[in-house]
Amino acid sequence: MKWETDSKVLIQGITNPLGVSYATRMKAQGTNIVAGITLDEQTSDTHDIPVFTLVEEAVKQVGPIDISLILTAPYEVLDAGLEAISAGIKQLVIVTSWVPPLDLITLLQQAEVTNTFVLGSGSEGLLVPDKFWLGIMEPTFYSHGPVGIISRCDRLMDELAKTLTKRDLGQSLAVSLGSDRVMGSNFEQWLQIMEEDDTTKAIVFLGQPYSSPELLAAQYIDSAIEKPVVAYLPGIQAPINRSFGDATSIIVSQLSYQTRPTTGDDQTLTALRKAGVKIAKNFEEIPRLIQGIFPRKPRKSRTSTR
Repeated sequence: MKWETDSKVLIQGITNPLGVSYATRMKAQGTNIVAGITLDEQTSDTHDIPVFTLVEEAVKQVGPIDISLILTAPYEVLDAGLEAISAGIKQLVIVTSWVPPLDLITLLQQAEVTNTFVLGSGSEGLLVPDKFWLGIMEPTFYSHGPVGIISRCDRLMDELAKTLTKRDLGQSLAVSLGSDRVMGSNFEQWLQIMEEDDTTKAIVFLGQPYSSPELLAAQYIDSAIEKPVVAYLPGIQAPINRSFGDATSIIVSQLSYQTRPTTGDDQTLTALRKAGVKIAKNFEEIPRLIQGIFPRKPRKSRTSTR
């Protein structure tokens, strides 16, 4: 995986509302957007970004592309992803939510065959403060520092970054896995990335309650992660025996993996405690737990003027 300032980025769905808005902002922040793809008949350049109708055509014009940011409609994601893979793009970031689960499974199968990295669907993207921004998070909330964030919660990552930044707890890397039930890259992959990253000194894990990926992540932390981890699972304090998510989420979960019944003695919390993870009971407790990881800076002594 490569996410550097010079990484060449393609936006599929650049003429969609999200594409028009965020392409301009990412380019202004220094993201190297080299081309865009649209299904519209008109392919005029957008904010000095050349626009094409085919990924293959874009690659011929601008050369090899590192990453495709997919902002198409949900039912167009499979075709967009397969087209990007066919053109030799090895990293896909799928911002689009509610991708048909069977479409995403088909795409992930092809990605596995071609060794293509997939983030999402439903991902806000990833960000290295002051270096690289790709997605729809709010970059002004983030600042450079030692805290890595891995999130599977809509927009909560932005709020956490803003809160940490106000307390002088900057971030080394922030990544959104996506809130959809079927995921590309998982917690374990990003936990290992942050474990090996010298700039990351602590990790914040934002997950969903009563969910299999979070349980697997807790088990992985116990076996492979030595850096301190703080976890927050919004909704874990809600009454037990309640099914989270709307009808679509429930159907998708049945297609992707078996949902465990909710019980008072949640397996994920048990596994997190076993792994030595600090568990925040509410959002406001997260910064306090992180501050407890880092030694306090000594106060400057006041020099007497007498």
